Amino acid sequence: MKIIYLSRSFPYTEVEAFLTPEITALTRHGHEVLIVPRSPKRFIVHGDAQPMVDITRTQPLVSLEIIKAALAEVRRSPIKAVKALSLLMRSRNANILMKNLAVYTKGLWLAKIAREWGATHIHAHWATYTATMALIASEVSEVPWSFTAHRHDIVANNLLALKIRKASFGRFISQSGLELARSLAIKGIEEKAQLLHMGVNLSPVAAGTVRRRDNSVVFCPANLLPVKGHKYLIEAVTILKGRGVEVALWVAGEGELRRSLQEQVDRSGLCHQVSFLGQLSHTEVLRLYAEATVDMVVLPSVDLGNGEHEGIPVALIEAMSYRIPVISTATGGVPELLNEGAGLLVPPQDGFALANAIDRLLNDTALKEQIAGAGRRRIEDEFAIEKIVTELAAHFERGGIKSSQEPDLENSCISAITLHNRQS
Repeated sequence: MKIIYLSRSFPYTEVEAFLTPEITALTRHGHEVLIVPRSPKRFIVHGDAQPMVDITRTQPLVSLEIIKAALAEVRRSPIKAVKALSLLMRSRNANILMKNLAVYTKGLWLAKIAREWGATHIHAHWATYTATMALIASEVSEVPWSFTAHRHDIVANNLLALKIRKASFGRFISQSGLELARSLAIKGIEEKAQLLHMGVNLSPVAAGTVRRRDNSVVFCPANLLPVKGHKYLIEAVTILKGRGVEVALWVAGEGELRRSLQEQVDRSGLCHQVSFLGQLSHTEVLRLYAEATVDMVVLPSVDLGNGEHEGIPVALIEAMSYRIPVISTATGGVPELLNEGAGLLVPPQDGFALANAIDRLLNDTALKEQIAGAGRRRIEDEFAIEKIVTELAAHFERGGIKSSQEPDLENSCISAITLHNRQS
């Protein structure tokens, strides 16, 4: 198959490294992939994404080429172009509508790319504006499409019901995400939704002994954002220090909380224990695991109360694949990953619980070995990239023809706007 992969910014991004093994495995299975980032950035962050540049078609959201291609598509298929525009008018508020309209011309450009390249399927990661762009391209080019929904993009509910109807399928990476979508009472979700995790490459570390050392390293690979809960992990390290237990905490990532977290470290007297490593490349993170440089991975995620919390974090999946024991919180899709002894689960927003869990792993070698082995087996059974991609490609192939169309209610921009006003 010839598959267009629509990303947010990949390969020019620090947050979509999880796409590398998926796209690489698809090409290894004989599929031809063309990557199209919705909003590309200037630099490659992760070295293992560098080869992806050769199969990437890059254009900003607005450019002369985008405008020319969009006008050409309107001239070529005016009714389809207007129909695609009318679908966006169903957006549930003005803010979402404006952001959907911002990708309209690039969606038309993508329709042209899909037709000329001979694409057989378009797949969008994220159910928000990348999926909007894929929807537009599919409406105009008649190439079938699908999307992967993670977590916050389900909460956003950007035309999600419409996208489920129009797509050949919607992939949800966690059971909790699928249940969240179901709670939105989306018609047809049972027929179109597919539960399929994100996968990772299996490291060769299939067996062995967890390394023992005096200078224990707790590693947290997460951007410095409120949902990641770093402050509770710093609280845990402070509590451990008060017990006479000193660990090194390495934090990999950047974000809006960098200054406040540093201030918390300073106030707690942890300057010599906590290191902010900045944005590490994906390759560098995996090297830490392969060389057993860290003793455990801790992800202290929280539920912000507005539906914003974790799906199933690839950061944990990757660590487990290297037999690194993990600790995280019972939020979002994390329990799906760490149940049955595959990791330690603690309540969110609880520094004492985190401290106790870290202390347990530091002082119980047998438990550490048990969790490392169970974590590896969980990844082998449910998250190995070869298994995931085989199933994903089968869904692409079953897409076959474009999903059935809705009645053509909107034959002009005027009637589309009228429909939007009536629904508002």
